Amino acid sequence: MKCPFCSKDNDRVIDSRSASGGEMIRRRRECVECGRRYTTYEVIEQTRLRVIKKDGTRVPFERGKILNGMLKACEKRPIAMEKLEQIVTGIERDIHQNFEREVPVAYIGEEVMRHLRELDKVAYVRFASVYREFEDLSDFKAEVERISKNSGGASSSAEGPPPEPGPPD
Repeated sequence: MKCPFCSKDNDRVIDSRSASGGEMIRRRRECVECGRRYTTYEVIEQTRLRVIKKDGTRVPFERGKILNGMLKACEKRPIAMEKLEQIVTGIERDIHQNFEREVPVAYIGEEVMRHLRELDKVAYVRFASVYREFEDLSDFKAEVERISKNSGGASSSAEGPPPEPGPPD
């Protein structure tokens, strides 16, 4: 490891410990040449995952795209940013466990919808309307009826049944 102060490649590790819940190793190093200390972090190198889009093109996986889609669906909803970050982290972990090089965009979309359905029904319908390309009010109505039936008619609000859905804001 090159010293950030004198640029010599001669150091020794004086301390190593786990960091970020075991996801990386923090190493405290001392340069043998100049005597200064610095910290490095070691992580597992992930293979660059690619997403297979609906039209067959392949693009690099970007965690931020998942988060942005969820943020749009959850706009003006009482959902903490930390919760969305946790969901995205879980989806990303799941993708890396189940796919080695390429993941279909359909898998990602279904995972996002599964989590949003559990988190907030309104956000779920908003996301589904874009992801599944709803064309008219009957598509919204069918989806609302489907999730109402699957949840035993319970809504995510204690004030009564959900209002007729409109187009996303």
